[in-house]
Formats: sequence, structure tokens, C-alpha cells
Amino acid sequence: MATTEFEAAGPVNGVTGSSAYRFTAGLLAKANVKFNGSRPWDMQLHDPCVPERVLAAANLGLGESYMDGQWDCDRLDEFFARILSAGLDRQVAPIRLMFHALKARLLNRQTATRAWQVGEQHYDIGNDFYEAMLDKRMTYTCGYWGNGARTLEEAQEAKLDMICRKLGLQPGMRLLDIGCGWGSLMGFAAERYGVSCVGVTISKEQAELGATRYRGLPIEFRLLDYRDLNERFDRIASVGMFEHVGPKNYRTYMEVAQRCLDDGGLFLLHTIGKNQRGTMPDPWIDKYIFPNGVIPAIGEIADAADGLFVVEDLHNFGADYDRTLMAWHDNFEKAWPRFASRLGPRFYRMWRYYLLSCAGGFRAREIQLWQWVLSKNGVTGGYRRPMI
Repeated sequence: MATTEFEAAGPVNGVTGSSAYRFTAGLLAKANVKFNGSRPWDMQLHDPCVPERVLAAANLGLGESYMDGQWDCDRLDEFFARILSAGLDRQVAPIRLMFHALKARLLNRQTATRAWQVGEQHYDIGNDFYEAMLDKRMTYTCGYWGNGARTLEEAQEAKLDMICRKLGLQPGMRLLDIGCGWGSLMGFAAERYGVSCVGVTISKEQAELGATRYRGLPIEFRLLDYRDLNERFDRIASVGMFEHVGPKNYRTYMEVAQRCLDDGGLFLLHTIGKNQRGTMPDPWIDKYIFPNGVIPAIGEIADAADGLFVVEDLHNFGADYDRTLMAWHDNFEKAWPRFASRLGPRFYRMWRYYLLSCAGGFRAREIQLWQWVLSKNGVTGGYRRPMI
């Protein structure tokens, strides 16, 4: 067999390049992925140190080497769907990431002080950027494609309407939205269902734009940590925020929702979820996209609700997030020329990696999307999920 240019490169950072290359190539083969292959999901290596970086830091090394332009892939989404379906992420466990895992397990990284970090780093990069990537209502959560939606706009409207119907919203009710984003659910609920809304967010830019967009509607935005809430509402929704709460705070979060919900009310929790508890947060996502974020397991959510709520309904439509992320990526690519000079090429590669790696994760069914409907005392006669 001919020696590749990467094998000929020799030691990199004290590790033999050829052995790292062969070992990594062997792993990728289990997912039917090749180095420098001809298929759109194959990795095109531009630097011989990529295998060493991957073995030394797993997805952190894989993502940072991509951001640095050391490798490319035409279909990152399919690349990740394949390696995650093959379980390759569980076969590389560098010692250097053990400290990250211990911090995530032992420390409360989502304190009231640290909670604002994700707003500043992720959500406050520019409202115009998110306006270009998202639907017209700026709904930054999974759309619902299961009712025949053909476009992102239709899928997001279907999801918002589904939430309102699951909550049984009626004119005159008060709705609390914990982690309201730019206010898409509140705007939809106020316009279509005649309710008044209070939304809390830790993003200054979200609150400012939302207040401007929905001026004239009975909607109030509060720049507030959820732990400071202490008033009653007929209904509560939390859509795509629980991923920022953290295991040390799950019970506190549920206690806040329980004290803020009227006795006969309903609480809808919409969250990404993982298949196994106890796994550490993705180090690349944690560093570059959602600092201090943690995806909950289904048992962790149930434990947190234990004795506080009755679980009336649980709905998984995680496969729809794949299609939502791909739609966001299409919008991002089309809009990128407007932002290239401001955000730069490294941001472009980072954001592309984020959207497409997550799409691959949902495609592989490694991550899920759940909507829980909870009540305080149980719905008399039983809860009936509306036709969706």
C-alpha cells in the first residue's frame, strides 16, 4: 500500500502521524466515512494534524480543526449522522476532557450569575442575523412538519398553534413564557387566541426587539432570571429554554413553575432531550455555541417534576429538528454575504458546523425533542391531546 502524505508527515506533537491516521481512519470506516474520499460525506483533510487533534480532544478537536480550515466536508450533516449512528463519539474519550466532564457533573454551571452568559455570547450577536436565518416570527426552536408543512414558515406556525391548543388557551387568560426569545409564541397567542402574556429572557437584544415588534399587544417582556418569578398565571410555556437550566437546577425550575401556575392550569415544557442520563455536555457546543448548556435526559425531567406535577402528555417529534436545522442552514447560506465582513470566515465555519452537526445528531436520533404537558393536580376526567 502506498504511503499517504499524512503518514509521511511523521510525528505531530509527539504522536506518530501514521498511527493516529490509521486508527482514526479505522474508526471512520465503521461509519462508512473516508479520509479524502469522493463522496459528499467524506472528510477532505488539508492538514496532517487533524487525526491527532481529534484523538486528543474528541469533538472539541474536530470542531476547532474545522473552524481552522484544516478539513472540509461537503455534507457535514450526513457526516455527523453517520458517525453518530455508528457510536463513534463514544469511542474517543481523551483524558484532557475528563476535567470538563467532572465540572459538568459536580459544579452548578448555571447559577443566576452565570445564566446571563449565554444571552451575551449567543443570542446577542445581532438581531438582524437571526432575522435572516429564522422564520418571519423569529422562532428559534424546532418547527412541526408532521401536519404537511412545506416551508419553515408553515412548520413554525404549526408548532406555535399546536402549543396553544395543547394548553387550551382561551381569551382573557394570562400566559407566562419562560425563556420567551423574541416573543414568537406570545405574539401568536395574543393575536390568535386573545391572551395576555408575560415573557422572561436573559437576552437584552431579544427583549428590546420583541417589545418593539409587539407594541400594541398585551405582551410584556422582562429581562429576568426565571428563579425570580413569583406570580400566578393561567398557563405556562417554556420553549427551548430548559436546555440552559442544568441538572443542579432542574428541581428549582420545576418549583418555580409550580408556584407560578394556577391550580387548574397547564404547563407545557418544550425541550431537546438525550437518550441517556449522566453523559457530559458536548465540549465544542459548550465552548462556542451554548455556554453552560446541558441537554436533559427524560428521567431527569421526570425526577424534577416528581411530586410537583402530573405528566398529562409527552410528545416526541425530534426528527422534525433535522428538517428545521437544514432550513435554517439554507437561510444562513443565502444571507451570509450580508454578514461576511462583520462576522468573518471563522464564524462562518463555526456556525455551519453548529447547524449541520446538530442536524446530523437529530437525524441519527441521538437527540430528541419533547413536549411535556403538566398539571398540578391532574386534569379532571383526563387530558386529551388535541388533533395535531
